[in-house]
Amino acid sequence: MPKILIYNNDTNKIETYDRALSDPMPYVTGGTLTVREFISNSNSNIAWTTKQFMQKWNTLRARWGKPIYIGYVFKRIWQGGHTGMSQHYAGLAMDIAQRTSNTERDQLRNLAINLGIFGYVEPKSLTPTWVGIFFGK
Repeated sequence: MPKILIYNNDTNKIETYDRALSDPMPYVTGGTLTVREFISNSNSNIAWTTKQFMQKWNTLRARWGKPIYIGYVFKRIWQGGHTGMSQHYAGLAMDIAQRTSNTERDQLRNLAINLGIFGYVEPKSLTPTWVGIFFGK
């Protein structure tokens, strides 16, 4: 059973959760992001993120109004696949919508930008086959 560490921005404390892969991530509403989806590309039995990032996901998902395919979220640094300073290693970045049409991907990217809650949304020129969203710059 994976251990999930959540930095609670409201209390300035780390919270620890033991969750099954099929369980929703802490602070995620409606079961829209499971532990399996969060750590799918990591073989780690421990992962971390922040309450605030999960709340930002809730906002994006609620405004989108339908399921979003989740490709990559959390990775440990030794698992590679990203730059050395990647926010994926902090559990603060998502690569999503890989199995979505180009039109829907563009709409989702625009929604993420227009919400103004993410520090950075990768432009289509850098990520034409997915939408990259990041907690902060």
